Amino acid sequence: MKVFLAFLKKEFYHILRDKRTLLILFIMPVTQVLIFGYAVTNEFKDARIDVLDNSRSPLSREYINHLQSSGHFQLNQSITNYRDIEEGMKAGNSKFALVIPHDFSTDFLAKKQPEVQLLADGSDPNNATTLVQYVNQMSYSFINNKFPNSTQKRSITVSSRMLYNPQLESAYNFIPGVIAMILLIISAMLTSLTIAKEKEQGTMEILLVSPLSPFIIILGKVVPYAILSFINALIILLLGTSIFDVPIRGSIILLLLMCLLYVIVALALGILISTAEDTQQGAMMKSMMGLMLPTMILSGFMFPLSSMPQVLQGLGHIVPATYFIEILKAIMLRGTGLLTIWLSTLVLIGMAIVLLGLAIRNFKIRLQ
Repeated sequence: MKVFLAFLKKEFYHILRDKRTLLILFIMPVTQVLIFGYAVTNEFKDARIDVLDNSRSPLSREYINHLQSSGHFQLNQSITNYRDIEEGMKAGNSKFALVIPHDFSTDFLAKKQPEVQLLADGSDPNNATTLVQYVNQMSYSFINNKFPNSTQKRSITVSSRMLYNPQLESAYNFIPGVIAMILLIISAMLTSLTIAKEKEQGTMEILLVSPLSPFIIILGKVVPYAILSFINALIILLLGTSIFDVPIRGSIILLLLMCLLYVIVALALGILISTAEDTQQGAMMKSMMGLMLPTMILSGFMFPLSSMPQVLQGLGHIVPATYFIEILKAIMLRGTGLLTIWLSTLVLIGMAIVLLGLAIRNFKIRLQ
């Protein structure tokens, strides 16, 4: 028993001295519980709404304020025509628009059923459907609050229309997300693993003493994955358009250029991870924790980013896939051009420059 206890004590010392093991045992479960607990939700908070109030009456303003009081909606802007609705949605400034008719107040007070129109961005079918349900619920509660003791049946009819995806096809949402995931896995994860493999097997030192410069070595390692990633993006786009009927309403050339830009960002991430790790296990763990989970959860691919706490929203805005998915939806579904996605494009360009600079700097330090 003394020998066993001594051996057991030794094993505990080994575990407690290994920071990587402690990270897996304690930090990773806590992080996952917190992220999943706050991020995994289909509820909406502060969804940006444009309002075209043709009634301009005290009752219509009261109705708008009631919608905002739920916490689900946030007034983005008051508009004056339908053209502003389309421009706002194409630019991604609003998720949906509410149109209140001229006779809203008159019909309501005359105990008729006033009809409001709801134009939602159908590029994300689940979110659009949820928003329509929220509006229906808040319209019902507005009547109950306005006439709590009324025995006569009153109602507000909500007529909804889904823009860019009238049939509410789920493929319109998951195809852009899948492209972002595939490009990230192949470009970043496999790149970090293959360079870490060279280090682990001791062949990286052989390459470094060869006549080839470190830049040429790294370039030769990542270019095949860049080409393969780009081919995979083309295959997914082809499958999405031919099998799932996902449209490409914008410029195909612009779409491919954005895919290439995202591949460069993902490759820079993979190189940066590989320069910090000497083993495939370490590279895999960092790739999973630092790339896969944030891309799935915090990019808006599966769950609405606007409904998450501010801390997670901030983390989501440093995930490259957040901007790439929005770019894909803007080009493919809304048919917008560079003038609409310029900010997201600049963010990705900035990420590529910063990540490549850090990777080159870290690689030079490791060589010294």
